[in-house]
Amino acid sequence: MAPDSPKAARSGETGQPTPAGPAFAVSEPTANGDNPGAAGDAPATRPRPRATLDSEVRTIKDDVLRLGALVEVALERAGRALTDRDADLADRVRWDDAEVNDLQRRVSNAIAVTLATQQPMARDLRELLALYHAAAELERMGDYAVNIAKLAQQLASEPEIPMFGQIPHMERLCRSQLHAAMRALVDVSEADARAVCANDDELDRLYDAVYRSAMELMQSDPSRVPQATHLLFVAHHLERLGDRVTNIGEDVVYLATGQIEDLN
Repeated sequence: MAPDSPKAARSGETGQPTPAGPAFAVSEPTANGDNPGAAGDAPATRPRPRATLDSEVRTIKDDVLRLGALVEVALERAGRALTDRDADLADRVRWDDAEVNDLQRRVSNAIAVTLATQQPMARDLRELLALYHAAAELERMGDYAVNIAKLAQQLASEPEIPMFGQIPHMERLCRSQLHAAMRALVDVSEADARAVCANDDELDRLYDAVYRSAMELMQSDPSRVPQATHLLFVAHHLERLGDRVTNIGEDVVYLATGQIEDLN
């Protein structure tokens, strides 16, 4: 018995069978003979998924670097407001923190959208997570700068006392460390990130020196307790800011190696 022949599609108008053909439509050639539906001839203006992911990651990284620059400026101004007893400059630091908060939220939202729509691979996923964590750490550093600015305003309204020399040194070191951490993040440099983490020991040493100086001042002159306490809190915020910078360094090490390490 002969095998069944395939069912032929019928024309709605003629009733004549049409030959069996491919199950997909073939685009008509264009005037110049090109076939836009052929494989490999996707329009040049349509971005490939990988190019889209790379572009989004670059934009996010640029925003994180801008966030780091904003925090660096806020820290410098807070330190200057403290040493110059400039209440107006301190107030400016407090107002400008809104820009830091807005940018951090924008970075977080952009990372969430990229994770949901671009299906990043393992290396891309590590980079996005590192950038997300870095943005969160930078936002907290901005809060520390605001806290220092608030203390600068309080100290400006109180009788002046000699500044503990370690505090300006701590502020400069924090800014230098932050700048180095941002550079390590851009370059994905494990060596630079480890150096940032190692330098945190100097901040801890300076904080201990401020603590001893504050205790000595309080004991020798109880009337200076409020000012000494405020300066001690300034040093505490700077020490904690340094810890946040170290966290970014640890994130860069994770990004470069895939290994989680506690370097603080």
